[in-house]
Amino acid sequence: MRSVFFFTLVLTLTATVSRAEIKVGDLFPALASAGLAGGTVPATEGKILVVDFWASWCAPCKASFPALGKINTDYAPRGVVLVGVSVDEKASAYAAFVKKQAPPFLALHDVTQQLVRAVVVPAMPTTYVIGRDGKVRYLHAGYHGTTTDQHLRAELDVLLAEKS
Repeated sequence: MRSVFFFTLVLTLTATVSRAEIKVGDLFPALASAGLAGGTVPATEGKILVVDFWASWCAPCKASFPALGKINTDYAPRGVVLVGVSVDEKASAYAAFVKKQAPPFLALHDVTQQLVRAVVVPAMPTTYVIGRDGKVRYLHAGYHGTTTDQHLRAELDVLLAEKS
């Protein structure tokens, strides 16, 4: 009887975790309350936000940083906020990656893994494009070079064209 109860409890918890994954249409958790380290979280209310989850050990993440830097350069003056969030367990790995890549956008460290657990990030890297209403409008799991870059730019153009 105890094993049936335990099995049912595990299934329930597993199903709950699976449903917690942030998807298109869901509200994205507030960055300001996520316990991120490495800089001051900018004000994002009413702004278009791009949140890119990355890790120092992830080859596609390294490849994506120059493209994200160009997107930031092109879209920040238009009011888009781009934030990279490292899921590295070691602060030293995060710091070394940021030092080497020198991104022109804010790169923060999810020290306690609070945000990555809340979002249930499906792959490294994963980029969320969040509308002015705080809801996820687009999601990119993985980085696929110019294809991802073109999609992100087109999506940002659509969001920028929408009335506030």
